[in-house]
Parts: sequence; C-alpha cells; structure tokens
Amino acid sequence: MSHPPLRDEPGSWPVVTSRDLHRDDWVVALREDRITVPDGSGEPFRRLVLEHPGAAIVLAVDEQERVLCLWQYRHATQRTFVEIPAGLLDGGPDESPLEAARRELVEEAGHEAEEWTHLATTYASPGISAEVAHIFLARGLRHVGRQGFEPEHEEAHMRAGWVPFADLHDAVLAGDVQDAPVVIAVLAARARGLMSS
Repeated sequence: MSHPPLRDEPGSWPVVTSRDLHRDDWVVALREDRITVPDGSGEPFRRLVLEHPGAAIVLAVDEQERVLCLWQYRHATQRTFVEIPAGLLDGGPDESPLEAARRELVEEAGHEAEEWTHLATTYASPGISAEVAHIFLARGLRHVGRQGFEPEHEEAHMRAGWVPFADLHDAVLAGDVQDAPVVIAVLAARARGLMSS
C-alpha cells in the first residue's frame, strides 16, 4: 500500500469568519476561526487557534558532556520542570531562530557558544497551537554573564545546574523529565550520534 510523501506540507483551508477571543500585549492570543473543507462543501466548523510567536531551545553541553539544566515552576501545570534554556522568538521580524537561541543562552544561562547544531523543529500541539520550537545543540561554551538581563516572576526563582548528559538521558527514558523540548533535544542529540550515553 502506498502512502503520501513523508513530509509536512504547508497549506490553508478556507476561513469563513475569524474573531478574537483574547488578545492583549502579552505573548499569546486566542482566536476562533470557522473554516470549511478545501472544496467549500459542507457547513463551516469551529476551530480555536492559540497564536504564539514560536520559541528557540538550547541543549547547552560543556566539555565534560554536562548539560546546563534549569528548574522552573510552570503555573499551568503546577509543576517545577527540569528544562533547558529557551525563549520566545520575540526579538523582531529579522531575528532568526538561531539568533534567538544565542540571546536566550546569554539571558537565561549567562553563556555564549562557539558551535551550534540544529537538532529539530517541532510543533507541540498543532491541533490548537501555532507554536513552533527550534531546538539547537550548543557547544564550546564560555561564561559571559547575563549582560544586564534581569529575570522576573518565575524566572527570578529558577535554579540552574550542570547535569551529566547520560543522567539526563536516563531521566528522560524513565519518564522523570517530561518537558517536551528537553525530551526531544536529548533524544535527537543521542539519535544523531552527537552525544554518547
């Protein structure tokens, strides 16, 4: 049995109406679209869309094969997650995902990196959210400080630490670390042979 190409394809179904359910000056907006199938047949149906600028995520690894991890509280899930440096693609229309990753590594972890490898680009929940995550491996780290960045709210209470990649890999496989970008970054780096276990 044949199948369509193994490739995600851009495209858009007709939008009959669209209205904002929530929009302010914060990161995300929620809108309601009523769409139809491509040939326009049938009644329009409702879909909610969570607008999001996207994110850049960094698996920062030092010369001892340790990963820079962050422990951060996330209110929506009421959990503190083991995470890696990450942030929004909110640096303007000309900022690339790699430039955002470089910025976030400095702001959240106070480091710069010489070597960058793109690991994956993913959509976490495309049924409702437009959020796209660009995940990178960073090596050749050097400490530069946060360059004047002042964390606030949850970020001000974030803890940081260096974790051997093998321990993080084991924690991911055991289900003890569940933040999607961390799981994807760790498994992608390992599967591509960029990290040993």
